[in-house]
Formats: sequence, C-alpha cells, structure tokens
Amino acid sequence: MTTQPPLRAVLFDRDDTIAYTDPGVYREAALWAAQTFGLDPREVGAGMQAQWQERAFTWWHLRTQADEDTFWNEYSAELAARLNLTDTQAQQLSARYPYEAFMKPVPDARAVLTELRARGLRLGVLSNTLPSIDRTLEFLGLNDLIDVAVATCTVGIHKPEPGAYRHALNALGLDAPEVLFIDDKQENVDAALALGMHAALIDLSGETPGALHDLGGVSRLVDRLGVASPTADTR
Repeated sequence: MTTQPPLRAVLFDRDDTIAYTDPGVYREAALWAAQTFGLDPREVGAGMQAQWQERAFTWWHLRTQADEDTFWNEYSAELAARLNLTDTQAQQLSARYPYEAFMKPVPDARAVLTELRARGLRLGVLSNTLPSIDRTLEFLGLNDLIDVAVATCTVGIHKPEPGAYRHALNALGLDAPEVLFIDDKQENVDAALALGMHAALIDLSGETPGALHDLGGVSRLVDRLGVASPTADTR
C-alpha cells in the first residue's frame, strides 16, 4: 500500500474560481460612455456585450503581450465601428474599462489564500486566458499571494490538455500528488486527476451536488488531505 505525499501547493483556475465577471461593470461603462460621448447607454451596453461575445474565443492563438496588445487594438477598432465612435473615443473607453476592470475577486478570496499560505502551501493559478494574467491578478488584489501564474496562451497548450498542467507543476517545482487543483469545469478537474493530482470541482452558484460551493471549502479539503510540515525538505 502506497502513501500519498502531503500537500505542498494549491493550484487554482482563475475565472469563476477565485474571480468572476461582474455584469454591473457593463452598466457602469455604458453610463460613462453615455456621459462622455453623448451616447445611449443601452446601446453602448448591448454593443459592448455583443462585441465580447463575438470575440470571446478568438484569442487562443495569442502567445505574447505584444500579440495581446494587437488583439486589443483590433478589438477597440471593431468596437468603435459598432458604437459609431471615433478611434480615439474607443481607445478612451478601452483604457477606462480594460479587460481586467470587469473582474472581481470572489467572496473571501484574499482571506482564504492568505490562510493557505500561512499553512506553508505554495499557491498557483492555471487559467485558459490571455498573456496578461499577472495584470489581472494585480487588479484583483491577489497577485502578492500567488507564487506561480500560468496563462495557457503563453504556453500554447490549454486545459484540459495534460501539457498545461505539467507546465504549471514544473513552475511550482512539485510532483502531481503534492498539488491540489481547483477548477469550475469538470473536464479540467478530470484531467488533473488523470495526472495524479488531487482535484476538486468548485461551483460558486451552489447548484452542483458534491462540488465545493465557496473558497472556504478549499481550506476544509486541505484539512482532510494534510499539509507538508514546514520543516520538510523543500526542492
């Protein structure tokens, strides 16, 4: 009978795990544009959401920050045409409400991450997202708690492909059984389990039976799995 090693790290997804998209920011942005450019706020809000829906999954090929900058410049030009703005006005709107401005940390995110770090665990983020992951975590006020942040775009391999997880494990300097992975998509959880990681599904809506329903559940799961002693050998 083999004994599983104690945990040394928790690896989180970002969206709908430690952060969420706040639809209220669309209303805020629409009102700002209406006041600034004399537009109908309903048309601005609808246009911004329609633009994102059309472009939300067209960034998988981006690899560098320069690639992402080009993507957002094109995005801004398309939004200008959609809302009948000048290029300058669209750039002002994009600068006032960049991608990360629509994100908020989930309840108790900072408290839970702080508690996990206090227990000697390393913390990582592995997200199917654009290269600017560090900027988004800084905006969320969580970057100082994260040891390793991996945007799959920069790797060129996205979850649930095994290579994405292996890249994060290498960055953490740990083996799969030493890491707990938390994600809101079952296929991503299953891929982590297949590699030998501990893994759990989180559903912040509370609708999925058996899933974690808040980040506090991660701490309770860590209690059950056990944490490596702070005096244990590190690599």
